[in-house]
Amino acid sequence: MQKKKIIIGNWKMNPESGKLAETLYKNIIKSKFSSKLDVVICPPFVYLEKLKKILKKIPLGVQNISHKDKGAFTGEVSGNMVYDLGARYVILGHSERRAMGEEDEVINQKIKIALASGLNPILCVGEKNRDDNHDYFNVIKNQIEKDFNGVNKNSISNAIVAYEPVWAIGKDAVREATPEEFREVAVFIKKILSDKFGANTVKNIRIIYGGSVNTKNAQDFVVAGEADGFLVGRDSLDAKKFIKIIEITEKVN
Repeated sequence: MQKKKIIIGNWKMNPESGKLAETLYKNIIKSKFSSKLDVVICPPFVYLEKLKKILKKIPLGVQNISHKDKGAFTGEVSGNMVYDLGARYVILGHSERRAMGEEDEVINQKIKIALASGLNPILCVGEKNRDDNHDYFNVIKNQIEKDFNGVNKNSISNAIVAYEPVWAIGKDAVREATPEEFREVAVFIKKILSDKFGANTVKNIRIIYGGSVNTKNAQDFVVAGEADGFLVGRDSLDAKKFIKIIEITEKVN
């Protein structure tokens, strides 16, 4: 069976109110998505319950969980809590959280908590700099090996890996990544996972692109880059642009 492509909207700390979140979500779900494509929205977790009531057919996710399942951890939210609110996916290891000091050992704990809670982890990996000596391969390899360390072989197929080259993201981007660069890294990631868990076990794991995805570059990354989908940041906050990215991917799928 051919694996479905997946489009994930990461709203980050947006929008500013539940009413605006509801409006954005309703505008997105006006489009009728093909059953051949998975679409996931990851809003701030405080909006989960409100959005779940609008339409249960579109899976929801969160942008982080605690590395513990319960206890005296002020301000933290557990995997079981967000699952109970309706989340089925969680973004982990995002470059913005790594920049705040989150280390691979903690990300590893969160992945295990996510899987135990029934959540599908979306692991973000990627290098800060792309060097001529190709040391960025070692950066990515270390992230994947540490983040998936000790993860049960039987549950790894529920994971998604998002490649987000930090040097190609946001206002400080050096340049845009190319589809060929993504394809090279995606093959490398699949090789690491195959070596660790076995080729048959990881054959359906989706490797998606998450480096400033937009309506202009989406088709190239799906066609030339052979991406299994996207983790969309800024353009997921614009319903028309997000739907356009979905439609582009849907046509190629």
